[in-house]
Amino acid sequence: MCEPATAHSEGKSGLVVGENQQSKQEREQEQQQQQQQQHVQEREQEVQGSTNAITTRKRYRDSQEQNRKKQVRIQEHTGAGSLDSSTSELDTNTVMKLPQKRYYRQRAHSNPFSDHKLAYPKSPETMNWSTIYPLANGRKVEITDIGCGFGGLMIDLGPRFPDCLILGMEIRVQVTQYVEDRIVALRSQHRDQSYKYDNIGVIRGNAMKFLPNFFTRGQLKKMFFCFPDPHFKQRKHKARIITNTLLSEYAYALREGGVIYTITDVEDLHNWMVKHLDEHPLFQRLSKEWEDKDECVKIMYNSTEEGQKVTRNKGSKWIACYERLPNPEDCE
Repeated sequence: MCEPATAHSEGKSGLVVGENQQSKQEREQEQQQQQQQQHVQEREQEVQGSTNAITTRKRYRDSQEQNRKKQVRIQEHTGAGSLDSSTSELDTNTVMKLPQKRYYRQRAHSNPFSDHKLAYPKSPETMNWSTIYPLANGRKVEITDIGCGFGGLMIDLGPRFPDCLILGMEIRVQVTQYVEDRIVALRSQHRDQSYKYDNIGVIRGNAMKFLPNFFTRGQLKKMFFCFPDPHFKQRKHKARIITNTLLSEYAYALREGGVIYTITDVEDLHNWMVKHLDEHPLFQRLSKEWEDKDECVKIMYNSTEEGQKVTRNKGSKWIACYERLPNPEDCE
């Protein structure tokens, strides 16, 4: 009589255990689903926040672009002495504020070998410089900052060389737009002063590919290479801004007696640039005494945003300056 009862009890107990295990599995599955849903919601919020931030930055840049176009029109016509009827509605007393970097986010470096769909002239003669320097009056660019970054060097060089056109070349889109907005704002703020920042400008361009498209032979008297991308990996060394091939192009654009200025916080890159410049027959290194006396070296050392960052971090800076020598055939 007792055996069937015992078997029944054991069967009932096993059924309860099975139900408990099933309930536990269901609870675990439900918890996993809740966690997944929470993760999806958090991700959606992150994406939405990122989208909102991007939209805010784009809206700010679009607003700056409209202001920039307006200020350029004002400068063109006030420089000519009067406003015609098509621009009479413009408020010439409007002053632009300097742009804020946080709205121009960009990667630190850009691949110079990629197809960036850059606009460039077929030849220097076809380049319309009036779009960059409305008051140039036929003058040519004589000083260039290759990889100008946020434009600090140009802005400090401009007042020191008011009779020279200074051009910054930058490959990154948002950084170029920031410098454009910065220059237009400075022109707006200094419209009634003796120096108006009308001799500095920036273009989005790749000097490694298209430098001869912008400058004629011997046009430049100073070229600056400030804190270029070090490209640490050996397989990336071909992308460095100083190579034997590129130095020949720089020598073409640089006049005799012109100077190449280099500065970096990476000693290995400094040694690389010195080695290649020393080996090139058209360049000769200038002395330490010359560097100590040259005003541009002092400006280059302190004015660039990257250089200021190195100073804040108490890093080292290496400088090398080279003079463009006469062509061998001209010495015969």
